[in-house]
Amino acid sequence: MPVNEKYLARFEYDSLYHVYNRTNNKELLFRREENYHYFLNQFTKYISPFADTYAWNLLPNHFHFLIRVKILEKILDHIKKLPLSIQTKSERQFLIDSDINILLEMTFKRFFTSYAMSFNKMFNRSGNLFYRTFKRIEVTRDNHFTQTLIYIHANAQKHRLVSQFEKHKWTSYHTVISEKPTQLLRNEIIEWFGSKEKFIKDQFGLTEYYYAFDENDDE
Repeated sequence: MPVNEKYLARFEYDSLYHVYNRTNNKELLFRREENYHYFLNQFTKYISPFADTYAWNLLPNHFHFLIRVKILEKILDHIKKLPLSIQTKSERQFLIDSDINILLEMTFKRFFTSYAMSFNKMFNRSGNLFYRTFKRIEVTRDNHFTQTLIYIHANAQKHRLVSQFEKHKWTSYHTVISEKPTQLLRNEIIEWFGSKEKFIKDQFGLTEYYYAFDENDDE
């Protein structure tokens, strides 16, 4: 069944996107705690050179990220510093045409493949792990940004995995309220809400409200 174009937004420079995907047949994406760590490490390895992250959540059979694509100059600078021998075909092509949509699509696919290969090897599994067409919705309005951030952090509560979202371990909500070093755009999030206390208050207060206006499919 074709995916609605709303969920296949083109990646553009300095723009925000809610990116998410699930496994085929909703099988488990994570079977051990080390799988969660490896997934996040691979995300950092593949995606962080091209996009910054505001939020994430890892659920048993799917995931969510809220990212901002970096500006052209930063991406070019990163690729040009790579030895030619390790530049990917899509990175070399990007130096020619600067098509960020193709570059990010291919980079996400490489990220998924790297995780799936490790997962399949660990559990003696074969075949595709992820649903083939990963979804991305462009976030263009201020209230949509707030909604998406809260939606992602509270997703485990939506799926009734926990009674309250903060009891779910694998979400960047805990990173936002901590003081530990992070690549997450924590300072920007706190500034957006006005303070850490206001962020916490809004995360609790708006969770039910925003789920009543859910536009993020069934994930």
